[in-house]
Amino acid sequence: MRTSKTLLFIAFLFAGLTTFAQNVLTGKIIDTANNGGLPGAVIYIADLKQAAQTDASGNYTMSNLPSGTFLVEVQMLGYTDRAVAVKIEGTTTFNVALSESEVEEHEVVVTGTSGATSLQHTPQAITEVTKDYLNENSSTNVIDAIAQTPGVSAMTDGQSIAKPVIRGLGYNRVLTINDGVEQVDQPWFDEFGIEADPDAVNRYEILKGPGSLAYGSDAISGVINLIPEQALPNGQTEGDVLFNYQTNNGLINNMAHMAGTSNNGISWSARIDNTMAHAYQNPYDGYVLNSQFSNFNTDATIGIHRKWGYTQLHASYFSMWTGIVDGTRDSASGKMAQIFSYPDVNGGAPFYELPTNQEFMSYTPLVIYQHIQHTKLVWDNNIAVGDGHIAAIFSYQKNQRQETNDPTMPNTPDIYYYSNAVTYDLRYVSPQMGGFNFSAGTNGVYQASQSLGTLMLIPNYNYLTIGGFAIANEKLSDKFYLSGGIRYDARTFNGIDHWIDSTTQEPAQPNDPNSFHEFQGFTSHFSGMSWSIGATYDITKLVYVKGNVAQGWRAPNVAECGANGVHDGTVVYEIGDPTLKPETNVEEDFTFGINSKDVTFELNVFNNNLTDYIYAKGLFSASGGDSINNSLNAVGLGAAPVYKYAQTSATLNGGEVSLDIHPTSLSWVDLNLSYSMVNGQLNGISDSTKYLPFVPPNRFIADLKFHIKNIGKCIKDAYVKVGMANYSEQSKIYEQYAIYTGLNTASTPFEYAASTSATKGYTLFNIGVGGDLMSKGHKFCELYIMCNNLTNLGYMDYMSRFKYLPVNYTTDRVGVFNMGRNISFKLIIPIDFSKHADAAAM
Repeated sequence: MRTSKTLLFIAFLFAGLTTFAQNVLTGKIIDTANNGGLPGAVIYIADLKQAAQTDASGNYTMSNLPSGTFLVEVQMLGYTDRAVAVKIEGTTTFNVALSESEVEEHEVVVTGTSGATSLQHTPQAITEVTKDYLNENSSTNVIDAIAQTPGVSAMTDGQSIAKPVIRGLGYNRVLTINDGVEQVDQPWFDEFGIEADPDAVNRYEILKGPGSLAYGSDAISGVINLIPEQALPNGQTEGDVLFNYQTNNGLINNMAHMAGTSNNGISWSARIDNTMAHAYQNPYDGYVLNSQFSNFNTDATIGIHRKWGYTQLHASYFSMWTGIVDGTRDSASGKMAQIFSYPDVNGGAPFYELPTNQEFMSYTPLVIYQHIQHTKLVWDNNIAVGDGHIAAIFSYQKNQRQETNDPTMPNTPDIYYYSNAVTYDLRYVSPQMGGFNFSAGTNGVYQASQSLGTLMLIPNYNYLTIGGFAIANEKLSDKFYLSGGIRYDARTFNGIDHWIDSTTQEPAQPNDPNSFHEFQGFTSHFSGMSWSIGATYDITKLVYVKGNVAQGWRAPNVAECGANGVHDGTVVYEIGDPTLKPETNVEEDFTFGINSKDVTFELNVFNNNLTDYIYAKGLFSASGGDSINNSLNAVGLGAAPVYKYAQTSATLNGGEVSLDIHPTSLSWVDLNLSYSMVNGQLNGISDSTKYLPFVPPNRFIADLKFHIKNIGKCIKDAYVKVGMANYSEQSKIYEQYAIYTGLNTASTPFEYAASTSATKGYTLFNIGVGGDLMSKGHKFCELYIMCNNLTNLGYMDYMSRFKYLPVNYTTDRVGVFNMGRNISFKLIIPIDFSKHADAAAM
């Protein structure tokens, strides 16, 4: 009986969905220069993930649409994008005229907003990184690709691991959104990067400033949104194959991808790719031993689009093997040495010796290495409710992170964190009511993590976060827009009780001999209020200003709450505190911009005040020196200075300036300039430790690009570009970080001196060329060649953790330097199956 009632309910539900009125969007896209129709223009509605394409006359039709007001974006290569809010009801006509432009700019953003929104009328500072930029430039990981974006930098552990830093803050203070959901992994650790595939990212949106209103905890400094490809128009099937080779590190990246949308609104995509690189090299270190890595990624999506909305399912798997550079060198030659252990040599004790050339050039990481896996399933839905809609997106994520650093057990991970997580986001988006609209809903995350390795820094734990929010937008006039909202979150964090054997570090029972209570169970309750209020005003059609004030919050992470052990990679003993308070901040942002046919200019300034900022503070012994913990001598880790997490207030301020000159009278020239600066310090702290760690130095970037329409009949849309990046000296350093990485004046005097001194500035030059290769009037492939660090400069980036690695006694240079000259060759072969099908039919 219960089953029959359930089936009857489902039948009524689907019957109701099929009763939605048929709505159609139709129109024509023309060129402002001659009023002629533009074939191949794409009309896209981001909130519905639905697209159409114009025919040979510039006409289009988009069907299976729910009623309501949606931001409709019109995109055409070589033309300026247009985005207009359109009320769709019945058969709606929407015509647009586009103007030619060599600059690719998306007018629509989706990060931190109630729905797809015009970028110029969003008060928060949001920067977009386009697909063209990603193709034209080279990188080695998903964050390295955006590390030169104004206001953004990356804290690096070699070429495979990069943690995003927005305006001087990173770790759990920057939230990563991938495939529409929060990336749930282990972002608190220095050597843990972002488990995402660069090939699967179509473009980035970067929210600079508190994003807690939309996303809750961990977005206190900003959001990195990795946005996948948009759906294809009905009846189209396309694919592409990518080949990338880089000379410095032998990087090889192969990717195959296909996607399509049927005439009845079923969309799908599939991708598989692999990236591998051997050790990179620079003029001072030669090949950097064990900096090699390999990635494998696969993902697939299937969805259905109907007049009631859409539903789609996405699955992905990411796996990375990466070496960890320890910087140990042969004292005579200065070359990096490899750690070995053989049972019949020195009683099995580890020792170092020079590697072979084959080991330098190997694509397989050596001991020490990490193996990271991230599995994700996302269910994304958008269902019409009257003229509004309900957006519901859920995910399941499994993260496995193993680190093997003991050569006597080369296949046994010392550190192994295994977590399962679910996220949810359920919100109602209202219809447009005059100039007003709003969204309200709830989102949050549950994560459960356990340690399966032989060493534990943190306890096993689980937490649940529940948040509710409301966001509203008001168009007061054609020039004046208001936006704001409020949110409340609650998080319950449970640290699991854990006993170990004090002689072996293995798990034990409380009553066992030599048992040691390593982690005492605890439950902490955190909550935070977030809010934002901002406005945009168009002074003229070309000049605008924005202002925004926002409060964010961040709950303490697992290390800050519950650490009790040696933090591998820093060689210090960390102690967490479950009574810590959440961090809160209030940030003021102001933007002045000009957007004309010849010049795009934007000035962003900000001031960010943090309360209860959490940092690791060194403890002192009774005699006044550093507090030392000797509990791990038995397992060979030795004495370690003791740090405990503490809190104080902090202030960061600075800004970014960007200028893009693209004169219409010289349409073949494009000059892009940007400058970023940020200052950050702890309040009420002594001079030696008052500056925040890993606050990036000031940076100036200039790129000059020459567009070449055609070179004969074989090359189209070609370009040549030259650029430079200047990084200032960073003298405002957190000196206590030297001790935090195990450096001291007695045993590591060179490293200690270097880590407490200013990091020198440097200037890098690059050059690139590219274009579309044509065959019989059709694009055969896209070719991009990029040379970074053209002069092969040996330099040390302040944001690199390698600057703390051991001294080379043959040169007295401390640390491991960044990558030398690197030339990237990238080939993308597009495949349009729709055209092949049409040709076959003829």
